[in-house]
Formats: sequence, structure tokens, C-alpha cells
Amino acid sequence: MDALPFLTAVYAGQPIWLWLAFLSFIGFLLWLDLGVINNKDGVVSASKSAKMWAAFASLAVAFGAYVYFVYEPDPKYYNSPDNLNQQAVIQYFTGYLLETALAFDNIFVIGMIFTFFAVPREYQHRVLFWGIIGAIVFRAIFISLGSAVVNEFTWVLYIFAAFLIFTGYKMLFGGDHEMKLEDNPVLKFIKKRMRVTETIENHNFFVKKPHPDGSGKLVLWATPLFLALMMVEIVDIIFAVDSVPAIFAVTRDPFIVYTSNIFAILGLRSMYFMLAEAVERFKYLKYGLSLVLVLIGCKIIWNFGLSKELKMVPYMEPHWSLIATLVLLGGSIGYSLWRTRKVAPKTDVKPAE
Repeated sequence: MDALPFLTAVYAGQPIWLWLAFLSFIGFLLWLDLGVINNKDGVVSASKSAKMWAAFASLAVAFGAYVYFVYEPDPKYYNSPDNLNQQAVIQYFTGYLLETALAFDNIFVIGMIFTFFAVPREYQHRVLFWGIIGAIVFRAIFISLGSAVVNEFTWVLYIFAAFLIFTGYKMLFGGDHEMKLEDNPVLKFIKKRMRVTETIENHNFFVKKPHPDGSGKLVLWATPLFLALMMVEIVDIIFAVDSVPAIFAVTRDPFIVYTSNIFAILGLRSMYFMLAEAVERFKYLKYGLSLVLVLIGCKIIWNFGLSKELKMVPYMEPHWSLIATLVLLGGSIGYSLWRTRKVAPKTDVKPAE
């Protein structure tokens, strides 16, 4: 009986039991993934990757139906008390599409990480799986902090707007930059303070080997697979710096922010093996994404500055953001596929010799 008050207590606009139910559902999906479907080491084919993504995307759509028909939005996070579920579902799908697109660059960087550490293809799914666990935790921390700040100090949204416009501009005109893993300070820190094996011998992140002092005592060593996992986690944190302000520009409802984030991350990880073989086909996606970031930043200024504060313009409803996001991202993907139609797919990630 003592658990009932705790479960019905409200956190970030929703009862705790709902948060726990969602996390339990995600935990079940992850167990189904690694414990049943992919319980043996093996290369995930592009077709299997596509089926996994279709399954997660279908679940994301089904959750959108839950948001529309069952979810009880907290009115304080919405512009109007009318049609709350309609507002919530539009914001959910806008956030889901935006987070998926923002996380798309992760695929290219993850490919670089796997190549740098010579991670065999049959172990890559394991690294991505455990990377999701970290993403779920870190996104929860970032979103909780972001929600507390944004809903207490609404003016912070203007800082988010400026950051998104600057990020979109930099993405559009800043050119490409290569990530130099060998110079990463976290990687240097780990290598300096942990025993790390030279090669990957199995799918374990840690193995027992003799102590380097020659005593013969078995001690724990980290493997390059563990270093690859750490780099994947760091990349997710770096990309969260862009994605969290972007999603709060779409919705201030913490539950919608978090759920759209998690479904996007699940879809990203399942898409990796499908898209890693055709990374060159999406070279113009960044232009559409940069315009989306600028648009969302301008939307914050329009709605909270020009509309709410100055009463100069009408409020821009959420469905216009969804339509614009679909047009810009869909257009950039379609244009990329058309312009690169003669480019043969290639795999940047190769197994170790």
C-alpha cells in the first residue's frame, strides 16, 4: 500500500507509474532485441536492419496513437487548453522526425569509431545495444534539467533559438569536419588509467589476462570494444547538446520530449546497418536539416517574442512545424537519392583482419 502514493505522484506533468511503464516497455524491447532476436554474434544484414527499423518505427507510430487517444497532457505545457491531445500528437511526431534527422549524423560518426577500433561487424550490434542503455540514461538527465530550466525560465528558449539558428548556419556553411579520435581527451584518459588489450578477442568489453608486471596474476583488462562503446556514448552526449534544445523548441512537455527522443534513438540504432552501406547516398541531408534548425529557432522568436510578448503576429500552430519538417527533410533525402543515384553503395565499416 505504501507504493501507491509514490506511483501516483506526479513528476514532470505525468504520474510516476506512467514513466515506469514506458521505461519497462523499452526495457522489454531491448531484452527482446539482444536476448531473443540477436542473442548470437553475427553480422546484421541491411535487410534485417530495415526490418528492425520498420518494427521500431511502427511502435513509434502506435505510441503516437496512444498520445492522441489515451494520453492526458498537462495543460501548463501547451499554448492553448483546447485540443490538447491533438497538440501533443503533432508535437510528438514533429519531435520524433526532428530527433531522427538530428541523430542521422551519428551513423557516420559511429562508422568512423568502428573503423578506428577495428570492430568486427559481428560485434557491432552489441556495442550499439549497450550504447542505447547509456543514451536512455543521459537523455533522461539532460531532458530533466532542460525541462526544469525551460519551464521555470521561459526566456531560456530565446537562447535555444539563437543556438539553433547558429547551429543551422554552421551546418549549412561551415563545411565538413573530421572527428580525430586519437586526440580525444576521454580516450587518452581511459588508456592512461586502465589496462587495455591490443586486439578484440571476443564480444566481451573486459577480459582477464595476466598482469603486465609478469607475476602471472590474472587481472581485468578493457578491450578496444569497451573503448568503442565509450566513444559511442560520448558522441551521443555531444549530439544531445543539439537535439535537446531543438526538441524543447518543439514542445515543452517533458514526457513527449523524452518518448520521442527514445523512439528516435531506437530507430537510429536499428537503421545503422541499413544506412552504413549507403552513407554517400544522403550527402545533401544536412542542408535540409540545417534549414529545419533555423526554422525552429525562428519559430521560437515568432511565437514567444513577436506573438505572445509583442502581439504583432498570429501564433504559429504546431502542425505547420510538422509540415515544414516533413517537406525539408523529405525533400533533402529525395534530392540526395536522386543526385547520387549512380553512386554504388559502399561499406565504410570493415571487420578487423
